[in-house]
Amino acid sequence: MSPMTTNAPAGPLTVGFDLDLTLLDTRPGIRLTWETFAAAYGVDVDADLVVSRLGPPLEQEMAHWVPADQVTEMVARYRTLYGVHAFAPTVPMPGARDALDAVRQAGGRTVVVTAKNGPHAEQHFAHLGIEPDAIVGGLFAEGKAEALRAHGASVYVGDHTGDVRGAKAAGALSVAVATGPCAPEELREAGADVVLKDLTDFRAWWKTYLG
Repeated sequence: MSPMTTNAPAGPLTVGFDLDLTLLDTRPGIRLTWETFAAAYGVDVDADLVVSRLGPPLEQEMAHWVPADQVTEMVARYRTLYGVHAFAPTVPMPGARDALDAVRQAGGRTVVVTAKNGPHAEQHFAHLGIEPDAIVGGLFAEGKAEALRAHGASVYVGDHTGDVRGAKAAGALSVAVATGPCAPEELREAGADVVLKDLTDFRAWWKTYLG
């Protein structure tokens, strides 16, 4: 864990979090959805490869498996199946609930900013009984900066180099967790200010950050 000596900004703190492989382990549900999708529509999909590179928007992943002129239609079909298959197998990542609690116990707010579409993101947290203060979907990489700025987030926590870029574009501190497809060295090279093993390390870092 990299120590941070930067003083936290004055006033109420808002911390942004990514969803897939940062707060929630959605891999089992996504794998099942892709397998069901492939069987239903005769599309040859390597579901294990898909879950090894979560982060970018669904449209980008779908483009690997179907012709360009079918992406929009197939994304809609996939999302219908997602609503049936993806929620029950999803579990919180280690330390996720405690990280959100740590922010709230310090008087802060939590906002989830994710490339996943908003309704499915909201359903994931409702299914698990987890209540972030705000959820914004449909944003990836630098596109996340819009929501982070709108919510006044001074810290953004994610597992992907795109999350690091989003934090930087928003002028937020980038805290990366090595629980997704990107190795710690890759996250550091992308510009992460802090790299944690996983969210079980978040509370200790957070206390140091708050000073």
